[in-house]
Amino acid sequence: MIDILGKSFEFRISWDLIQRMKETPHSFPDRITFRIMFKRYALAHLVNEAIDTYERLEEFNLKDETSYSNLIDALCEYKHVIEAQELVFGKYKNLNLNTNTKIYNMMLRGWYKMGWWSKCREFWEEMDKKGVCKDLHSYSIYMDILSKSGKPWKAVKLYKEMKRKGMKLDLVAYNTVIRAIGLSEGVDFSVRVFREMRDLGFEPNIVTYNTIIKLLCENGRYKEAYIMLDQMPKKGCLPDVRTYHCFFACLEKPREILRLFDRMIEIGLCPSMDTYVMLMRKFGRWGFLRPLFIVWKRMEELGCSPDESAYNALIDALVEKGMVDMARKYDEEMLAKGLSAKPRKELGTKLVRGESDDC
Repeated sequence: MIDILGKSFEFRISWDLIQRMKETPHSFPDRITFRIMFKRYALAHLVNEAIDTYERLEEFNLKDETSYSNLIDALCEYKHVIEAQELVFGKYKNLNLNTNTKIYNMMLRGWYKMGWWSKCREFWEEMDKKGVCKDLHSYSIYMDILSKSGKPWKAVKLYKEMKRKGMKLDLVAYNTVIRAIGLSEGVDFSVRVFREMRDLGFEPNIVTYNTIIKLLCENGRYKEAYIMLDQMPKKGCLPDVRTYHCFFACLEKPREILRLFDRMIEIGLCPSMDTYVMLMRKFGRWGFLRPLFIVWKRMEELGCSPDESAYNALIDALVEKGMVDMARKYDEEMLAKGLSAKPRKELGTKLVRGESDDC
């Protein structure tokens, strides 16, 4: 209930409910209660209110290191790392947690979520300067940072450093390494790490399989990718929508794409709106309207209502083929549903510069 209220920005009512909970012994507010409050305040960019909530935890006997960690985690998760850092090294530095590995990992991940790659590097180096003991989670986060920031070879270098230090990797770390080594040294090296991981007793999860399949598809090795797709259920890991997206993003034959699309539905996987839009845009770029309409029809049959992106993908394809009347029909249908249509010169909906409703 508190989460729902916070989602609707009803924080005053949330606090009224917390006060009522406080009066009932069997529903006394706990750390989960306030973790939700921290999260909702951070999501609403109400940082001061989140900090005030932490200060109020004294009256609930919950103002401790765990609650403090929950506050920092919420701020970093929702891109308030600067404020979190000010608390750690400023207001709450007397808590002596400014070399706490867990807190540093939260902030490192926060910089990662913001995409501030240079700050990530600076923060990583600062951990060494301050004597912070980096653990497996620290290395996993930074390997992901290096890979996502376009430097997968550096992530591989870090992986080799971890092995030299005798660090035992977990599944999350292996998944990051598989992607990074595939990008920097080729998919065959990813497969080697994949086998090494299995030999050490780690069972690949959906992320592992999707990573390998994506790399194989990106390298045009579809036969091997299909073999892995077939193996997944036998290994106790069912493919998901993202698994099929790996194929759809790379395949270049409409019939093959549609066969795979049908297979996806037959095994009980419901395509997401992203699936429909991806396929329609692809067929639209190629100028193939028949497969595009097959996807559109299937979307309607499965009870999925097209959104703005789906309509725009269809209309763009029709305009590109010169089928202006049909495009206008869908444009009007879209507007009737309350969706925002993209201005198009061909349909007479392109705004004239300087035009306004007040003229």
